[in-house]
Amino acid sequence: MNSLDSTTPGSQLAQGFKPRHVTMLSIAGIIGAGLFVGSGHAIAAAGPATILAYIFSGLLVVLVMRMLGEMAVARPDTGSFSTYADQAIGRWAGFTIGWLYWWFWVLVIPIEALAAGHVLNAWVPAVDAWLFALLSIVALMATNLFSVAKYGEFEFWFAMIKVTAIIAFIGLGFAVLMGWVPDHQVGGLSQLMSEHGGFAPNGASAVVGAFITIMFSFIGTEAVTIAAAESSDPARNIAKATRSVIWRISVFYLLSIMVVISVVPWNDPLLPTVGSYQRALELMNIPHADLLVDMVVLVAVASCMNSSIYIASRMLYSLGRRGEAPKITKATSAVGVPRASVIASSVLGVIVTVISYFAPAGLFQFLLASSGAIALLVYLVIAISQLRMRKLLLRQNVELTFRMWFFPWLTWLVIAFIVSALGVMLVTPEHRAEVTSTIGLALVISLIGIVVARSHERTPATRGATRSTPVQGQEAP
Repeated sequence: MNSLDSTTPGSQLAQGFKPRHVTMLSIAGIIGAGLFVGSGHAIAAAGPATILAYIFSGLLVVLVMRMLGEMAVARPDTGSFSTYADQAIGRWAGFTIGWLYWWFWVLVIPIEALAAGHVLNAWVPAVDAWLFALLSIVALMATNLFSVAKYGEFEFWFAMIKVTAIIAFIGLGFAVLMGWVPDHQVGGLSQLMSEHGGFAPNGASAVVGAFITIMFSFIGTEAVTIAAAESSDPARNIAKATRSVIWRISVFYLLSIMVVISVVPWNDPLLPTVGSYQRALELMNIPHADLLVDMVVLVAVASCMNSSIYIASRMLYSLGRRGEAPKITKATSAVGVPRASVIASSVLGVIVTVISYFAPAGLFQFLLASSGAIALLVYLVIAISQLRMRKLLLRQNVELTFRMWFFPWLTWLVIAFIVSALGVMLVTPEHRAEVTSTIGLALVISLIGIVVARSHERTPATRGATRSTPVQGQEAP
């Protein structure tokens, strides 16, 4: 497929991301309120053993990213795992996981907007939180309507602030725990094993529950393969980002959570309400801890909302390119931005935000439940796709310069682990609604996908259509 001129509106994306944009997006692009605030709920539920849930979650993400990296380096595509599922499993699979993933990120938009509205309302009580939430979505939709290079620049500095804040928190916590800061004494590492009921005061079931909660904050790591497709050297940037995922998880998640559970007793009644970072800073006697954390949280949720709109729009665009979404979603502007997809995703985010404030509470909770297990379904599809894609790529004589470790045994282990996790969710009362709602939604979308796939097979004009999503200057495989 011939590339379009960068000044001509068409249906191809621009290659506007610079390497530093992709690097910073891969490091902290999707870190939102879940780490700074939401982690307090996981710790309050599972105690110090929450660190095990973070380790297992991080290990799962590392393995899944390695599998995704193998496919994405060999065949970069803005549809990422949705396109690979289409090619390796079947059109219905790519259709299903693409729409599920889009729906997940559409729901993240109001979640982060609500957090932003809460912070801004605390600063300016005269303006309702819901109005701040809506304005934040509109503002960040505007940044996504510019060129991808401008979006990348916005997100670069958002991510830089988050990285700086997390590193500063870890450094301060370490200094206090070592006793290097006068008049700042905290519990210390003894809290992990012996105090307040021991390491796992609420048993293994609580750790499993924490794992499910934590997976929500990890999803999005895979989105770097979507962003890298809009860079000048997708394969190199994907490989670099995938290799760095181990230290990113170790530093930003494991070390920071280790600081929190060493400073804050897991049964501190304020932990789930004020958030893990703020409570830790308060116990370290840091002045204005609430203001400091609110400022970082505001940047974090703005960044995550920005990324959510970007990811949702690119997945919708990819579906449109494959004929699985309305044609308008694949149209791009003169600077290679799928503006219709950006606007559609943002408007639905606005609608869900309004529902959260003005509709019955049960409706918003139902919508959230429908996305509760999407992270695990996405990872399951990635693993199955890689299992089958390896043979497909080798048959096509594609050189695999980036490979999954110990194939196929680790891939099968990941599949078994995810299926087991979904099974545990199904029999656990507090998570049953999430998995049943998500699987129910997936079945409905799958049935629609099967119908769409058969209609494409019957339509001569679509039989030869490409099933990949090239960017400007890149040939379709």
